[in-house]
Amino acid sequence: MADITVRGAGIFGLSIAWACLQRGARVAVIDPNGLGAGSSGGLVGALAPHVPENWNAKKAFQLDSLLRAESFWSDVEAAGGVSAGYARTGRLQPISDARSLELAHQRANSATKLWADHARWQVERAPDAGWSPISTTGWLIRDTLSAHLHPRHACVALGAALASKGVTVERYGSSAGAVIWATGVAGLADLNRGHTRQIGNGVKGQAALLEFDARGAPQIFADGVHIIPHQDGTVAVGSTSERDYDDPTATDAQLDTVIAKARGAVPVLASAPVLERWAGVRPRTRSRAPMLGPWPGRPGHFIANGGFKIGFGMAPKVADVMANLVLDGINEIPEAFGIAASL
Repeated sequence: MADITVRGAGIFGLSIAWACLQRGARVAVIDPNGLGAGSSGGLVGALAPHVPENWNAKKAFQLDSLLRAESFWSDVEAAGGVSAGYARTGRLQPISDARSLELAHQRANSATKLWADHARWQVERAPDAGWSPISTTGWLIRDTLSAHLHPRHACVALGAALASKGVTVERYGSSAGAVIWATGVAGLADLNRGHTRQIGNGVKGQAALLEFDARGAPQIFADGVHIIPHQDGTVAVGSTSERDYDDPTATDAQLDTVIAKARGAVPVLASAPVLERWAGVRPRTRSRAPMLGPWPGRPGHFIANGGFKIGFGMAPKVADVMANLVLDGINEIPEAFGIAASL
């Protein structure tokens, strides 16, 4: 019998299962749709920090998680022999005007205090050509904290790591021991039905994969678009944020706009062929923060949901705090991430 049953094989469920397994717990993972079937099976994978200012518990948690990511994914890859495509190569952002340039310098000073020696946020001249966004001021921001991975590959890597220790993702099964519900959009819908106001909802995102080899280069954030040079020699671009939609998996003209923006921001992508178009629905809580902790009124049940756009970046730290809570009764979850914050 399992000590822990994880319901959901997206990034939160798989990461928590791995953390519990590493601590010696007997773990079962159940998802009727299989491994990485929801929004965790997407294309983008930007592990990027919030701006270094107006510091709060959410930003501190994210910093810890981004710094934890390298060892987390290294352990996963060593166990299962499958690459997650993780690389901490930083991020470039063009600076559009004089006010933005002034703000960028202020944030560089803030990063020195808040990120300490872990990473830098710096202002530098934009190169004239190559892998770089067009900057109307001739300046850009480079941060060395940002990393990226391929979401789809990362889920497969976690599945392989779990399998190396005898745990496979099952489609069906009964729960045993403590139960962790990491069921994404479906889980938020279940919670909504039990409350008078909406706890969370699904937000559709569309992304594309381009054929262009820029592996080892920094990711780029320009004109509201993430541009990610994956380690397999492709480039992902995304994504939209759609509260209203008819078909959760269909792509349309909104993705065409994202692709056009990416090509316009980074000219070397102008003729890169589109290899894949993707759409999926991401779980967003009312508070916009991940929702972690005991399920009120259901002893022995826990919730880990609401990764939305930052689920992969938060996953290493989410896995640690949920394992601490469920296995040892130690609650290190920030108040802003608690269930009450979204009720």
